[in-house]
Amino acid sequence: MTDDALNINVNLVQQLVSSQFPVWSNLTITEVHPNGWDNRTFRLGDTMSVRLPSAARYSLQVDKEQKWLPVLSEKLPLPIPRPLAKGEPNHKYPYHWSIYEWIDGHTATPGRIDDMPKFATALGRFLIALRRVDITGGPGPGPGHRGGDLNVYNDQTRQAIEILNSKSNLDSERLAEVWDTAIGSKWVHPPVWIHGDVSSGNILVKNGEISAVIDFGSAAIGDPACDLSIAWTMFDKDSRDAFRIMMDLDDDTWARGKGWTLWKSLIILSGIDKTNTFESKRSLDTVYQILNDDV
Repeated sequence: MTDDALNINVNLVQQLVSSQFPVWSNLTITEVHPNGWDNRTFRLGDTMSVRLPSAARYSLQVDKEQKWLPVLSEKLPLPIPRPLAKGEPNHKYPYHWSIYEWIDGHTATPGRIDDMPKFATALGRFLIALRRVDITGGPGPGPGHRGGDLNVYNDQTRQAIEILNSKSNLDSERLAEVWDTAIGSKWVHPPVWIHGDVSSGNILVKNGEISAVIDFGSAAIGDPACDLSIAWTMFDKDSRDAFRIMMDLDDDTWARGKGWTLWKSLIILSGIDKTNTFESKRSLDTVYQILNDDV
């Protein structure tokens, strides 16, 4: 079965749960919206969720999360997903999959957050705690290279800048300058735990405050620069400043954080990474946040 042939829907999840975990077969299954890209998530009853990789390149995330999330959860100041069971591949679905404890909360959009600098500080505190977890035996960067060398995306980023030079009003020289600065340094300290995809969709809020962090599929040990992207994708200047103070990382790491964010935004804007109009607009806004941030 190819990834293109996969149709991950409620019926498939019902069949998988019923055949492998019949004790839960009578529970209602509903798809979570908006759903993720790497994985598809469904609610199972009131207290559980089912998470299935959407393609082969994401399938190794299952074993990683099953092994490491229980370890990490003991060291972190906010709830993270807790695995309850691991499903087996079969003729209907070719990868391992997981059942998790459901975590209540809403996606962290600005309108749901009472105090954005306070939110940024709390997120920074969480990421610092993550960085301090013992890395012994921890996983290296995965297919997306989060935690790895940013230079792996050099050719792609320069291609995107060249494309945009002829089709947008963005300052290509300034973009290249930000990128050159980003790849001009490397993480020279011991590797640390990173989340790998710190974005509004992977942070939950309740009562106006951060309440949980989810989706550790890209977690690894390495360079924490990629975990800074939210500084430009979600935060304004005041909350970005609060986040920077709490994170306590050097200027080179912040420059690489800009680089990670710039790469992703540029490949969307240039059309290298096919997406939708909403994502393109958001990526353009992010690029302007980067270019206007002189710190």
